[in-house]
Amino acid sequence: MGGGGPGGGRRLRGERIGSVEVLAALLVLLVVFREPVAGLLSTPRLQTWTTVFVSIMVQAVPFLVFGVLLSAVIAVYVPRSFWARALPRRPALAVPVASAAGVVLPGCECGAVPIAGSLMRRGVTPAAALAFLLAAPAINPIVLTATAVAFPGNPEMVLARGLASLVVAMIMGWLWLRLGRTDWIRLPHRPDLDGLSRGAAFWSAVRHDVVHAGGFLVLGAMAAASINVLVPERWLQTLADNPVLSVLVLALLAVLLSLCSEADAFVAASLSQFSLTSRLVFLVVGPMVDLKLVAMQSGVFGRRFAYRFAPATFVVAVTVAVAVGAVLL
Repeated sequence: MGGGGPGGGRRLRGERIGSVEVLAALLVLLVVFREPVAGLLSTPRLQTWTTVFVSIMVQAVPFLVFGVLLSAVIAVYVPRSFWARALPRRPALAVPVASAAGVVLPGCECGAVPIAGSLMRRGVTPAAALAFLLAAPAINPIVLTATAVAFPGNPEMVLARGLASLVVAMIMGWLWLRLGRTDWIRLPHRPDLDGLSRGAAFWSAVRHDVVHAGGFLVLGAMAAASINVLVPERWLQTLADNPVLSVLVLALLAVLLSLCSEADAFVAASLSQFSLTSRLVFLVVGPMVDLKLVAMQSGVFGRRFAYRFAPATFVVAVTVAVAVGAVLL
């Protein structure tokens, strides 16, 4: 009788499988059965779509998992008092400190999203957490090293990318302090970790974040693959000669392609018909605003946040990258 009582009904409703879990399971099936599925897709466009989708997921998933693991460590093992000591009490000063912290984290944007959500849950001011979210994927050593390798004849690209990305992160953090509203952020319901051992709480947090963030990553990768197939390559060559349009084209291309920040420098280097400033815009915008990121931010912080934060970040990133490019490149 106990299992059929109200408590049992609440547990059944709470454990109901949702769309995010279905998307995560679909991702696993697509990766496991990649070869049979690819054989069924006989048309070149569908084959290209599958290749782009899988490549985005293969690039992003390891760093997403790394970010989720670090997020769980923050949620379970790091006391709230640590952040009070590590960051300045004044939010305006906490923003540049959190931005600079991105230098020491070797991860990409997919991992930074759940980490930023965990920081907010541990009491870090949203402005500092968001500044870290934007800076970490663009100024960490792995990304800067990849940029140096991709542009061996233009070492100034490394300095320009790091500086522009850091400035954008700080500006967006300060803008949030000035204009942001706490009711725009709605962190998803987390499992109750207080009654669990640290080990059980850690794996519960990992499972929750992988399922939640991973599902939205799948949606973003699907959208990016679709647009990647539909955009004709000849458009790029036609627009490359116009300084203004070339900047806007590569900014939008960075949003649509949704590349991982560890790989985008090699794509930018291959776009040799575009100016260095245009390619810098590509490298600054991509790790901060792209389709998969907007989808993941919608899942972690809520749609009201993502639909405001992403366009503002796009405008600031383009403006700062063009200004830095004009000075350094």
